[in-house]
Amino acid sequence: MAATPQNPAAAPRRKVSRHRGEGQWAVGHYTPLNGNEQFKKDDDGLNVRTRIETIYSKRGFDSIDPNDLRGRMRWWGLYTQRKPGIDGGKTAILEPEELDDKYFMLRVRIDGGRLTTEQLRVIGEISQEFARGTADITDRQNIQLHWIRIEDVPEIWERLEAVGLSTTEACGDTPRVILGSPVAGIAEDEIIDGTPAIDEIHRRILGNKDFSNLPRKFKTAVSGSPLLDVAHEINDVAFVGVHHPEHGPGFDLWVGGGLSTNPKLGQRLGAWVPLDEVADVHVGVLSIFRDYGYRRLRTRARLKFLVADWGVEKFRQVLEDEYLKRKLVDGPAPDEPVARWRDHVGVHRQKDGRFYVGFAPRVGRVDGTTLTKIAEVAAAHGSGRLRTTVEQKMIVLDVEEGQVESLVEGLEALDLTVRPSSFRRGTMACTGIEYCKLAIVETKARGASLIDELERRIPEFDEPITINLNGCPNACARIQVADIGLKGQLVLNDQGEQVEGFQVHLGGALGLEAGFGRKVRGLKVTSDELPDYVERVLKRFQAEREDGERFATWASRASEEALS
Repeated sequence: MAATPQNPAAAPRRKVSRHRGEGQWAVGHYTPLNGNEQFKKDDDGLNVRTRIETIYSKRGFDSIDPNDLRGRMRWWGLYTQRKPGIDGGKTAILEPEELDDKYFMLRVRIDGGRLTTEQLRVIGEISQEFARGTADITDRQNIQLHWIRIEDVPEIWERLEAVGLSTTEACGDTPRVILGSPVAGIAEDEIIDGTPAIDEIHRRILGNKDFSNLPRKFKTAVSGSPLLDVAHEINDVAFVGVHHPEHGPGFDLWVGGGLSTNPKLGQRLGAWVPLDEVADVHVGVLSIFRDYGYRRLRTRARLKFLVADWGVEKFRQVLEDEYLKRKLVDGPAPDEPVARWRDHVGVHRQKDGRFYVGFAPRVGRVDGTTLTKIAEVAAAHGSGRLRTTVEQKMIVLDVEEGQVESLVEGLEALDLTVRPSSFRRGTMACTGIEYCKLAIVETKARGASLIDELERRIPEFDEPITINLNGCPNACARIQVADIGLKGQLVLNDQGEQVEGFQVHLGGALGLEAGFGRKVRGLKVTSDELPDYVERVLKRFQAEREDGERFATWASRASEEALS
């Protein structure tokens, strides 16, 4: 008897494997769910605010539901911080509840890096009253506080929101802070001011439940600066200022960038977007990620994997046909930036004749008292506006020419130099083991001490150089695109003991010839050896470089011996 649908037993037996798909909603793959997808399905992350305000802040830390504690609370900028005294060797071994302290990191969302002096003063006061004085400027233009008690969160929100700030979707599987040029609207050389687009994107997406359950985080950047000052190559979507030969100034569209353990540079779609259509296109790209993004495995739940699998032609076609319902205009690529530094540090003239003044804290580490003093100094010199940058720096805007030198002196008195060394200007560090549950090594103090050592040892070094320290493989400090990228891990010292150290990446870059750094086989250094190693490799660069050669170019051609 032949096999039929009614009589399958007549057919030879064979093993049938059921394709589970990638968890893409648009093609009907809703199961199986991993733990993150399950708690998001059970309750939208935005809903946790009510429980924080009415239950957890009144009953205390021990009353918090685990799915809220390690999941939904991120939708409101809250992560549990690392319990003190746990060494990096236990990071991947202990259960979450063993790593959790009963305090939180709180991330203040600062879209476009835009702050008023009043807003900065309020953040500084919150830091002093509720966060033991802690404050870090991040490489995504936010400010992070630590030691936050759940009991204090409602009052902190009330104070932030009273001055137009929030922590909404500062973390979680959401559209994160929108990066913007810190000199948007004021720079003399600006191609186009992206501020209206940032405001419209913010209005459409923030707190919108259409976009509060994404496969994973979604990062956006918008800049019309020819300096390419928002690291557009490593964002999920980026709008980069360009001049179209027929249509004038607008934006070049990029998608699919991101770092972490599987880094990918963003790719151009070859489309030119006018200012008033940026928000529409952004929502289209965001919707593709929501509907087609991979949800089955967290390790593949970023837009970069979908773009890599589809290719830019298919991605653009789906964006146009299914979401925008129209064709995009073809457009040119952005020019490479002329300047090597893109952080706006120093004194610069604005297009209105006034000046902006950029200064450099040490690896983004400040404190609440310093933030309030920055606000006071800026206000005393006639400024009501400040900006954070994607390089962990800060800028005071709108300074009259006669006030500039006095402002510079006031900032320098706070150890916030406007004329930093290459090492202070170019060194960046993530949060590290001090507070982060994922970290393996200490980074902030190590980065600050490295700056001091290099300034003492190589005081004449004045080439642009980026040195990025990360406490784990997740690349929050962008190690793969630094001249010298340092990935924290445990290494063996000369005595065979396991100690804190770094795997070294050399020659990464953004902007000029963007690419990932080179890993030299077996090249690892202990934390204590770090100043010796960096000094050695920089002196070899000085000795071997060709005329005008950048460190990244030299590192790509240097021998392994020269890099060791």
